[in-house]
Amino acid sequence: MLQDLLTQIRACQLCAAHLPHGPRPVLRASTTAKLMIVGQAPGTKVHASGIPWDDQSGKRLRQWMGLTPDEFYDEANIAIVPTGFCFPGTGKSGDLPPRPECFQHWHPQLLPMLPNVQLTLLIGVHAQKAFLQDKAKPTLTQTVEAWQDYLPKYMPLAHPSPRNIAWFTRHPWYEQEMIPTLQEMVQTVLKG
Repeated sequence: MLQDLLTQIRACQLCAAHLPHGPRPVLRASTTAKLMIVGQAPGTKVHASGIPWDDQSGKRLRQWMGLTPDEFYDEANIAIVPTGFCFPGTGKSGDLPPRPECFQHWHPQLLPMLPNVQLTLLIGVHAQKAFLQDKAKPTLTQTVEAWQDYLPKYMPLAHPSPRNIAWFTRHPWYEQEMIPTLQEMVQTVLKG
């Protein structure tokens, strides 16, 4: 049943008219996944390769999680389900937000098929607002600072993009306090 849905998603043309580079849904999911990673939407490099988090952001995310590429891409344990499955194009200050049609149409069908997910990493403001809705704070920083309020189901994270280096510099607690906790939680979930 999940494989049928993934096939439908990968063939989707739902928002094709709004995608300057055309649709190319990039996601991975398995009914056995224990951890789910929800980012914004694929960027240009991921759109080209078809491999989620196949860029500098992904390299940093794997470091934060304390995982090797093989562990990170093990579909049996980790689902990678972005808020929007296709590259939305670029705007004045980076990639455009994920297309809302994708989340609204596909996530309600897909998420119930991932019954073993114990922890969902919400990476970036779009993922946080989509999943936390009115429980998200007014800013990403406030939501991430309140990360313990969302446990054990969700862990909100800043986006690991190289564009966010200034944010990481202004918030040293993030990598000093949150990342070790993240690594601990990831290991607990994956070994449990």
